[in-house]
Amino acid sequence: MLDILKAMLFGLVEGITEWLPISSTGHMILLEEFVKMDVTKEFWNLFLVVIQLGAIAAVVLLFWEKIWPFGRKKKSGTFYIKMDIMEMWFKILVACVPAAIVGVLFDDQLDALFYNSWCVALALIVFGIAFIVIENRNKKSTPSINKLSEITFQTAALIGVFQLIAAIFPGTSRSGATIVGALLIGVSRTVAAEFTFFLAIPVMFGASLLKIVKFGFAFTGMELAILLVGMIVAFLVSILVIRFLMGYIKKHDFKVFGWYRIVLGILVLAYFALV
Repeated sequence: MLDILKAMLFGLVEGITEWLPISSTGHMILLEEFVKMDVTKEFWNLFLVVIQLGAIAAVVLLFWEKIWPFGRKKKSGTFYIKMDIMEMWFKILVACVPAAIVGVLFDDQLDALFYNSWCVALALIVFGIAFIVIENRNKKSTPSINKLSEITFQTAALIGVFQLIAAIFPGTSRSGATIVGALLIGVSRTVAAEFTFFLAIPVMFGASLLKIVKFGFAFTGMELAILLVGMIVAFLVSILVIRFLMGYIKKHDFKVFGWYRIVLGILVLAYFALV
């Protein structure tokens, strides 16, 4: 029962930190230092990834009209394809390619090399500084891309390169890296956030499927309960956080998240230097 409560706590943290550009990995590493579940290391590595499916479900629910490419005519009842949404999905797939290749080929090696407190802390600080610098630069410029339809295949590929950085270095934050990349090449905050949310759907689903296949679907009853509870809590919290973020960035920039990342990175470095 205690592990179920802990799963709820991890789901809460996942739901908050997955969509805010502050690194869910960094927060999970810190939380893991103080809250440990009585599970195997293999299941724990699976849990940290697959819990993200709950967060993804929130995106699907909130943005269904913007991501579902099929429609049905009211009078005739015939189905049709929404070509603008279908084109967006092709652009998303283009953006996924770099991280997908690296993830499939080097997932275990990258975890062994970079999944540690020091790398996570440095990534938090570096991208925190990047947010502040880019937002200060953007004060004097007007975004050139203000609609999802204005994102070209070239722009999507460039955003995908930034997502690759997040795939290599834990703590960078997948949403943080893609938003920084999008802002840097002239995408508005709202469009950058939405594209990042949609980009997460195939990325997180693919990463979760890869982890489950490696694990072998051999869950105990308690492991399955822990996983489901974590996902459900992440789903519910993600709905609130995504709505908050989309409202927040209409009137504010991302600098507050940059400062938060820097402070958190310093705290992580200090904590692990002392223990």
